[in-house]
Amino acid sequence: MLVKVWVIPLLYLDFEIRREYIVANLCENRNRPQMHCDGKCYLAKRIAALDEQEKRQAEKTYMSRLIDQVMDQRTDFSFAQQPVIVELLPRAVFSLANCFTPRIAVDDIFHPPLV
Repeated sequence: MLVKVWVIPLLYLDFEIRREYIVANLCENRNRPQMHCDGKCYLAKRIAALDEQEKRQAEKTYMSRLIDQVMDQRTDFSFAQQPVIVELLPRAVFSLANCFTPRIAVDDIFHPPLV
């Protein structure tokens, strides 16, 4: 786990230590100094290759774990029926009021003052 954490910083350290050699021999833009690449293209390629390698490794690890889980013969599967427990709730009580019942709205509003 620590190796994975230290790969990128070590790649940068290697780049800083060997910068002159990389700029002089490995840089793609060494013939065009006006671009001021200074070997960053080489570093970017190395980081991209490292990311691609990590993706392939992760994919291989995932596939191997998946195959191990599928091919594991030690596990016994039982599909026994489990009892079903149903809890019945008390019935709701609904009251039905006729919507056509006349209502006197004036009685609700106008009434004698309360003393």
